[in-house]
Amino acid sequence: MSRLSVKEVINKKEAGYYCDGGGLYLQVSDSGSKSWIFRYTLNGRNRHMGLGPFHTVSLADARHAAVLCRQSLLKKIDPIAVRDAEHAQQSLGAARSMTFLECATAYIKTHRSSWKNAKHADQWANTIKTYCGPVMGPLSVQEVDTGLVMKVLEPIWTEKRETASRLRGRIESVLDWATVSGYREGDNPARWRGHLENLLPSLNKKLRVKHHPALPFNQMGEFMESLRLQQGVAARALEFLILTAARTGETIGARWDEFDLKAGVWSIPASRMKAAVEHRVPLSKRTLEIILVLNQIKQSDYVFPGQKEGKPLTNMAMLELLKRMGRTGLTVHGFRSSFRDWASECTNFSRDVCEMALAPTITNQAEAAYRRGDLIEKRRSLMEEWATHCAGSKTIGNISVWSVSN
Repeated sequence: MSRLSVKEVINKKEAGYYCDGGGLYLQVSDSGSKSWIFRYTLNGRNRHMGLGPFHTVSLADARHAAVLCRQSLLKKIDPIAVRDAEHAQQSLGAARSMTFLECATAYIKTHRSSWKNAKHADQWANTIKTYCGPVMGPLSVQEVDTGLVMKVLEPIWTEKRETASRLRGRIESVLDWATVSGYREGDNPARWRGHLENLLPSLNKKLRVKHHPALPFNQMGEFMESLRLQQGVAARALEFLILTAARTGETIGARWDEFDLKAGVWSIPASRMKAAVEHRVPLSKRTLEIILVLNQIKQSDYVFPGQKEGKPLTNMAMLELLKRMGRTGLTVHGFRSSFRDWASECTNFSRDVCEMALAPTITNQAEAAYRRGDLIEKRRSLMEEWATHCAGSKTIGNISVWSVSN
């Protein structure tokens, strides 16, 4: 044992094998390179196991490796099998290792198809990249702990409450996905109940809901009179949106093949609805007039075309119109509230009819399962009365093609 000295190993030049004892050999190749070999016999089979080059593995390290090999042989275990198993485990661990940002990207890709629109996916990606990226983005997802989560959330917890609350939930979802996928183990450090609720101040349990500024319904006649004097597609889109009580995305995304002009019905496909259910909208006489005029100057598949060819109006076009009209205190979405307030206080239509006109998201699954009809004929009468209310005491003039295209 220990036949070789460091000096001898350094000075060996002639190709061959030089025994140190106990199965350990220095191998010198024809080119002069040197490496360590462990020779052994197991089950009548002679085997050679490389322990590494001399310039990396010292004589002392090679002797230690040979000791481990002899210990395996004492247990009738093949040292090469042990080494291969370790390498396989390391490779598997590397394959299973993902950074937090990689997990977040995979999570978004997996769930994107179930989300209502691309904007939601963009919000996910942007908040994760902006707030998590600098702190824990490049780290292995297994390394993400409570301290890192707190480092992300604390700076924005009270300043950007809604963003912080959503971000916490998104981090929790990504870490849950990583755990189920086998990329991490242990409890979720982003969970709220029984964990972060003890470290972060409460956001009053429920984030305060911000209501969109709405025009009082008794001022609709005056507003609509002013709106009808406005020229351009955005003005007609906003009038259409108000008269149908639709959302911005539903309106600007309207396509000609969704309209049955003979029946006076606009059928919005489930893919474009917040509730993911098809919604039929009965068109009042005034709304139908807007559509018929737009049909005369049809330029694309979109009813309300934007400046770019083949694209609809942007979701800011109607808001910009309100600003030009000097109505900076209003939002486009707020007109749905104006409609709902009017329907409740000024009509005798049932709550179901009024709610159905807004196409709300039904969170109660049992209620959603039993709701079959859409009360369209009753809603037709409701929307006609709404159009009459919006006309005020003024007689509505005809819409010209010129007022739309300019």
